[in-house]
Amino acid sequence: MLSGQYICDIILNEPINTQSYLYDLPIVKHLREHKSIPITHNITFFVGENGTGKSTLLEGIALAYGFNAEGGSRNFNFSTQNSHSELYKHLTLAKSKYPKDGFFLRAESFYNTASYIDKLKEDDEYALKSYGNKSLHAQSHGESFLALLQNRFGGDGIYLLDEPEAALSPTRLLTLIAEMDMLVKRNSQFIIATHSPILLAFPGAEIYEFSENGVESVSYKQTQHYQITRQFLENPEKMLEILLE
Repeated sequence: MLSGQYICDIILNEPINTQSYLYDLPIVKHLREHKSIPITHNITFFVGENGTGKSTLLEGIALAYGFNAEGGSRNFNFSTQNSHSELYKHLTLAKSKYPKDGFFLRAESFYNTASYIDKLKEDDEYALKSYGNKSLHAQSHGESFLALLQNRFGGDGIYLLDEPEAALSPTRLLTLIAEMDMLVKRNSQFIIATHSPILLAFPGAEIYEFSENGVESVSYKQTQHYQITRQFLENPEKMLEILLE
C-alpha cells in the first residue's frame, strides 16, 4: 500500500433499480459485472467519452466519502441545486487509512463553491487565509483554480478533481502537474476525471478508460485522447479536410 493512498477500492455494494437511468450507464454495467474498481496508485485518472459515467462515478465517490455534492471540503454544507445522482448510495469505499485533508473540486459548480467560501469570511475573518487571502471571485477562473490548489491543499489528503482542465491553459496544466507531484510527495492521493491529454501524462499514474464496453486500465499512449490529439497535431490540415469535406 502506498503511503499516500486513502481509497484502495470502489465497490458496488447493492443492486441498482433496473428502472433507474444509472442501471444502463457503462460504468454501472462494469461494476455490476466486476463488482469493484481497484485503486492502486496515488494518481488515478478516469478518462473517456461523454456519457460513459466517469464524472458520475467521481461524484459518487465524493458523496460516499462525505464531501458536499457541489464541491468543497467535508465540512462544506451548501446546496444551490440538487442534481447529483443516487450512485453514492450503492458504493462502498475500501479505505486504508484516514486523511488529514481533503477536497472535492468540480468545474461545473466551482462558482458556487467560491461563493460559499466568500460567505464563510462573513463569520470568520481568517477564512480566506486558506485560499490565498483573496476572494476566488476576484481572480480569473484559471487563477482561482490554482489559488485553491496552491493555498488550500495542504498534503496528507484525498483530492477528487472533476475536469480541472476546464479553466486552465496548457501552461497552467503543467503547473497543475507540478503542484500535484509536490502533494503526492506529501502523502496525498488524487482521483481525477479528465479529458486532458496533457494531464494524463502524469508519470506513473493509473489510467482507467471508460467506454461503452466498460472500464479498462490502459497506458497513456493507448488512450483515445492521446491518439486523436497526436493525429491532429501531426497533420491538422488533413484531419480538418476529412472533417469538413
